[in-house]
Formats: sequence, structure tokens, C-alpha cells
Amino acid sequence: MNRHCLSLSLVALFLAAAGTFDTASAAPAPKPPPFRAGAAAVDVTPKQFQLNMPGGFSANMAESAHDPLHARALVLDDGMTTLAMVVVDSLAVAPETCKDAKSLASQRCGIKPEKILICGTHAHSAPSSNSTNGPPPAVAYRKLLVDGIAESIVRAHGALRPAQAGVATHPLPDEVFNRRWFLKPGKMPLNPFGKLDQVKMNPGTSADVLDRPAGPTDPDITILSVQDAKRRPLALWANYALHYVGHLPKGQVSADYFGEFARLMPSRVNGDTNFVAMMSNGASGDINNIPFLVTRPPREPFEQVRIVAQKAADAAWFAWRKIEKHDPTPRLGMVQREVTLQYRRPSAEQVAEAKKALATPKADREKLPRLAEHYARATLAAAERKEDATTVLVQAIRIGDFAICALPFEVFCEIGLELKKRSPFPRTMVISIANGRHGYLPTPAQHQLGGYETWIGTCSVQEDASVILTNHLLEMLAELRKEK
Repeated sequence: MNRHCLSLSLVALFLAAAGTFDTASAAPAPKPPPFRAGAAAVDVTPKQFQLNMPGGFSANMAESAHDPLHARALVLDDGMTTLAMVVVDSLAVAPETCKDAKSLASQRCGIKPEKILICGTHAHSAPSSNSTNGPPPAVAYRKLLVDGIAESIVRAHGALRPAQAGVATHPLPDEVFNRRWFLKPGKMPLNPFGKLDQVKMNPGTSADVLDRPAGPTDPDITILSVQDAKRRPLALWANYALHYVGHLPKGQVSADYFGEFARLMPSRVNGDTNFVAMMSNGASGDINNIPFLVTRPPREPFEQVRIVAQKAADAAWFAWRKIEKHDPTPRLGMVQREVTLQYRRPSAEQVAEAKKALATPKADREKLPRLAEHYARATLAAAERKEDATTVLVQAIRIGDFAICALPFEVFCEIGLELKKRSPFPRTMVISIANGRHGYLPTPAQHQLGGYETWIGTCSVQEDASVILTNHLLEMLAELRKEK
């Protein structure tokens, strides 16, 4: 050993003896535990029919299945946090049904219930999810749904393997349209309460009536791509701020464009039979697939669903191609909060008007505004509600430099855009109809404009609820961002 090396060794020994030098620090840092992922899809198509498919003002009984319904699960694990995300072909999975499914899955595979997200696609062609004491087919379907959701999580957990994740977006602006419009002077009809709103939902496509849309759209399809260690596609979770498409065969259960997207996506990325694709509903409370001011050619039932799904699958493929490298060690995190929101109460004047509408002689009821009786009953129900408040779940998830916000409402588009803009993460996905559904979530400014989504009966919580929930989610995202 030369004099120089000997001097360094003596210095090191002296510092170690003095407690100021850690000889172990020279050792390589331990490798982080491997990131793992697993995915699974479980068929939750009803086995019994004569089921009501809610989502409109008249009964729509399901007599058969046009295409299958699924619960599709993605489980992620970074060695410290294990979380599950499930998208279900359903109008909405009720909070009680979500709770039961999470509890069952937790018992079977150990994932904590607060680390599970369950969202519905909001397909209007799917049965109710929470019939506990109704007709036997509906009660049986609830059990099938709880078991199927839990099974999807258990299977995905059992399929965990080393993986890597990537995120990207690609625009698909030509299939999203804001459905709330300002109308030209003198064209606004009375609402069910006999008043004039400033905007109208789905006002038709006539240029003689329409003035301008009352809000923005979000054109982007955001994807979370998961590959195994050999770069083979394992799963793809997509999100698009678009309501269901509809125009389906009457009386038939369908997963709408969400299910058709999942069917098509494996062919886009060369996924094998174990690959699982899924599409969740973004901030689409005021967004649909009607091209206002444009006359679309007639479509056969399910045709427009196929068109939207094909375009969405193509956009997801373009996004997928933008991912230069999947991350093999993304840090995971998930936080959940229970937020209390006050119920709205109708004024004494509104209650009196509702009672007057319901007392109208049968011969004169046709003179009332459209849906007046329905919303008169909703007004009285809101006035008679015993509870003053409700508690809702909001969740925030971190997957590396990517974040997800989940809300149990039909969230207005501008709320989703605000969360994306103000998020501390480079990319953020906003999922609606998550862990239940509590009606529409307009902004305070949209409340001032009125319209279907703001009426008591469709929006039950306080008018500044969107501000409260946005602030909570931004705090939760900041908390996740600080974690190293």
C-alpha cells in the first residue's frame, strides 16, 4: 500500500472511531422492492332479467343482454402500498354496494378497503346496483355484483407480477359536446317549476334556437398503461370525459361504449388473452355525444356506440405510442377522505308551488310545464328529508408522477379541468361516479344559470360543494406529492 492510500485509510479509521464517518455508507443503497401489477375482468351480466335500468323518467325493463357487463380490476403494489381500482359497467355502484364489495375483497386478499376505488361507467343500460329488498331478480343481481367486483380484485391480486407503468394523453375532441346551452331570445321554455332558466340541457340541434354552449369540454383521453417486466401489455386504464352514448336496442343490457372500447383495445396494443382494458367516466356531468348545430345521419341501434369506441381505442393507441419509457419503480400512494356536505332545502315558496302543482285537477295537469309533477314530488321529498347532511368519499391516488382524483358525482367538466390545471402532478385523471353517486356536481356559477343538472331532485347537495371537494382533493394531492 502506498503512502497516499495508507493516509486515507488512517483518516477513515480515525473518523469512524470518532463517530463521524459511517463505513456502511459506502455500500450500495438497497434496491427498492419490485413494482407489481395484476389485472382481471369478471362477467357481471345479470343471470335473471325483468330488471329495471334506471336513468330516465320512464321504466326501461331489461329483458336480455345485448353485450356483457364486466367488473374490471387493476391491482398495483410497490412493496409498501397495495391498491385496487375497479371500473364496473353500471349506471353507478351504490355506496352500500361498494362498501360490501370492498369488505369482501379485503377479507379474501388483504387489501384495505380504504385502498380500493370502485367506479361505475354510468351506462344507462345497466340494472340498479343496490336492491336489497326489492323484486327477487334485483336482489339477486346486487349479490352477483358484490361477488363479481370482489372476485375481480381477488383475481387481479392473485395475478400480481413485476411490472412497469406509463401515462400519456391524446385528444379526441370530435365526440364530446357540452349539452347545456344558452338559447336565443324568446326560445327558452319554462322549467318544471314554472320558472325560466338561463340555459337548457339537450335543447335540440336547430340553429334557430341555439345560441352558444354554457361550458367547455375536455377533449383528452388519458391512459395508464401497464406492462410486465418483458414489456408485454398487461392492462390499460383509459378515461374520457363523455357521458354514455346510448341509442341501444330497447330492453337489452349493454356496457355502452365503455365495454366496446375494452373489447377493441387488445387488438390495438397486441394484448394477449390475459390483457385487460378498461374505460372510466371522466368529468362529464354536462358533456354528451350529441353534435349540437349539426345534423348527424341516422344510426342503427349500437352503431354510434361502435363509432365512439373505435375512435376512443384509436386515440388510446396514439397516446400509448407516445410513452417513451414505462417506469419500473413508480411510487404508489392513496388517501381517502370523508367529506360532509349539507343537503339543499327548498324555500317555503318552492314547497307551496310544489303542493299547488300536485293539487292541480287531473284535467288541467297537461297545462303544467313538462315534468312538473315529477319535480314537485322531488321538491317535497327534499323538504321532508330528515337528515341535514350527507357524507361522501373522495379519493386521490398517486402512481409515480401521475395522479387520480375520484368523486362520487356526475362532475361538471370545468371541475375536472380545474383539478388537472391546479394539480401538483404533471398529469392527473379525474374519475366521476366513484364509490357511489350523489347526483350532479355543478359549479356555483353553473348553479346561477339553472338547468336540469342544478334542480333539486338532480342535485341534492349545497351549491358550493364543488369548491369544497376541489379544495379537499388539492390538499390530498399535495400530501401525496410530498411523499418520497
